[in-house]
Amino acid sequence: MLNLPIQPRYILPPLCLILFSTVFAAFDLNYLLEFNRNFVEQGEVWRVFTSQFVHANWAHLGLNCGGIFLIWLLHGEYTTPTHYTTNICLLALWCGLGVYWFCPNIHIYTGLSALLHGVIIWGAVKDVTLGLKSGYLLFIGVWVKIAFEQFSGPNADIGKLINSTVAIDAHLIGAIGGTLLGIPLAIAYLKNND
Repeated sequence: MLNLPIQPRYILPPLCLILFSTVFAAFDLNYLLEFNRNFVEQGEVWRVFTSQFVHANWAHLGLNCGGIFLIWLLHGEYTTPTHYTTNICLLALWCGLGVYWFCPNIHIYTGLSALLHGVIIWGAVKDVTLGLKSGYLLFIGVWVKIAFEQFSGPNADIGKLINSTVAIDAHLIGAIGGTLLGIPLAIAYLKNND
């Protein structure tokens, strides 16, 4: 039998993330919130952060909501609402700044996928600290996916579905951010096992 984290403290944060992203899509706020390099350079710096929560189209939003759901299934019980929100905000800022600094060829960027790569990496590290061997597999699996994307390029089929190029470099930036967020967990784990 599945032991799902359905208590309000576990289910409300991912539901709020889905709700915010859906509201932004319903009101078509991309023009105001998406990462647009020209507008960021003209002073609209909020776009670095808010771009993570808007999407190219409904299919793009649906894919990312599916990711939120899967991560909740795997790691929903690992955080409090405050910790979940903190991780999401830190990763949103990290991913947006990473796209700005390290991806000069990206002029328009939207979506949660980079941030979600970071969340799942953090969850994999947490799995490891709890003694779950599957955490190692998940951590390695995400990094293999990232490496595959870097060598083979963006998935054209998903690009057609979301009517945008898949930002594989943003996925890499998100995974690095999740790894950095996982370092304090790993350090505490190693200290406790000495």
